Amino acid sequence: MSTPRYLPPTVVKLGGSCLDDLAGAWWDDLAGHGQSNPLVLVHGWSKPLKRLNPRYREPSAILRDRYGNQSRWTTPEVIADIRAVSAGIGKDVISRLERRGITAERLLGSDGLVSVGEGERWWWLDKQLVELDNLVGPITGVDPAALKNLQPGHAYLVTPLARNTVGQEVNTDADRAAAAIAAGVGATDLVLVTDVAHLLIDGEPVRRISAGAAAEFRDKGATGGMRKKLRAAGEAIDQGVARVVIGSAPVTDLLADHTGTVITRM
Repeated sequence: MSTPRYLPPTVVKLGGSCLDDLAGAWWDDLAGHGQSNPLVLVHGWSKPLKRLNPRYREPSAILRDRYGNQSRWTTPEVIADIRAVSAGIGKDVISRLERRGITAERLLGSDGLVSVGEGERWWWLDKQLVELDNLVGPITGVDPAALKNLQPGHAYLVTPLARNTVGQEVNTDADRAAAAIAAGVGATDLVLVTDVAHLLIDGEPVRRISAGAAAEFRDKGATGGMRKKLRAAGEAIDQGVARVVIGSAPVTDLLADHTGTVITRM
């Protein structure tokens, strides 16, 4: 008897800013794709977290380190709030998939899937560089064994928390977590679903771009969420993912190159 061929999953990051705007037809399309492809979905939580408490909308909720990288100021209380809003997101997404014939389960990245290293301790606060305990850290590993049921018709929904070297639960960037997970499970495609249709350079939509050119634009012209997405795309491709697609359309349209921005090594 031959060994079943491993079918790499499609990894899809669902932006927290656009989850509420994905129509029924979008979910129909995702479920159709999932009937023949294992799915790993990684969700963001930016908009739900801001709805939970006004303090998350304040500029002081975001820190910038000495290298210019931004991060949410994460304390144990923030972790608890992330868990709370993510539980609601998980219930909603799993319900949408199961109504469309896809079995689904939620997995916290901190439950053995995603590990991080020591986080940056020096952050700008009120124009001063100060040492802060911020529960974030750079992703150092993904253990795909935590995803035990990667098969067509089944989806994992991953909440991008992680464990650091001393066992603390920490916050990670969802785009970069999705990139690391895509590499860890041997995915050929990573889809970053967001609220914009394309990457824009000088106001013009970009349909295809190399990872090198995307990195150059990231460091010189990209801002906000797109800067993180381009960083995640570069990390995914550096770790062996063949293609990253950014856009707001149904997943099969993005994968078929009908719309969105495709990033490849060359």
